[in-house]
Amino acid sequence: MGKSAQPTYSEDVAGAIRAVGTSNFMPELLNLMRGAASFKGAFVSLLNPGKAPEHVYDNVRAERRSVVVDRWLDRAWLLDPFVVRFIGERHEPVMVLRDVAPDRFANSDYFRIYYKTLFLRDEMGVFVTIANGTLFLSLGPSEGRTRFSRRDVERLTDLHPIISALCEQHFHRTPSSGQFEDSEVDFDGVIDKVCKGLTQREIEVVQSLLRGHSTRSIALLLDVSPSTIKVHRKNIYRKLGISSQSALFSMFLHSTND
Repeated sequence: MGKSAQPTYSEDVAGAIRAVGTSNFMPELLNLMRGAASFKGAFVSLLNPGKAPEHVYDNVRAERRSVVVDRWLDRAWLLDPFVVRFIGERHEPVMVLRDVAPDRFANSDYFRIYYKTLFLRDEMGVFVTIANGTLFLSLGPSEGRTRFSRRDVERLTDLHPIISALCEQHFHRTPSSGQFEDSEVDFDGVIDKVCKGLTQREIEVVQSLLRGHSTRSIALLLDVSPSTIKVHRKNIYRKLGISSQSALFSMFLHSTND
């Protein structure tokens, strides 16, 4: 019997193993993962609590890098619902956007400006712990698909031990450059710089607003009434000299790191 034109699972695993320690490792690893879940776009970063993410790999076209990669690494990652889950230590090895997004995420400025700019309707996040941090593999659906299925999650979860073992071996041999080693960044610090003069409770409201929580959701998070949150929002806008949540998001995205 002749050899099948389509690579088998074992051949995909073998290809990833052979690529360990080489520049072709991430493409081969992603090729293996596509056998479990269909995806196209991939953006891999290294996460460490209190530090800015480090770029590891992406397959983004050169003309799209400024809006997909650079914007995320500059500031948008602080509002990424997957990263928020990571920071809160509440992430699973494999998750999809509906597992992590706040109740009004689809109406948030982060979704409107970042996700819609990328024509991205769904996202899958795969977390892999290695010696010097946690890899965050952000995956976008293949063309013609708008959402990942639960079956996609289950299959990648089943494959996760192999993904982890391969990454452990590869990054042990080729450690991260650590270019952000001394770049400590935290969400509260950025908010303090952007929103000077706000009370601590108002800062907590701003955090939740930017991440896509509704007034009702923020009220539940802070254990106060929705009317109290509305008062906080009015005071926040007055103090900052703005009139909308979009203006608040713009202040956040375009503030300096000084």
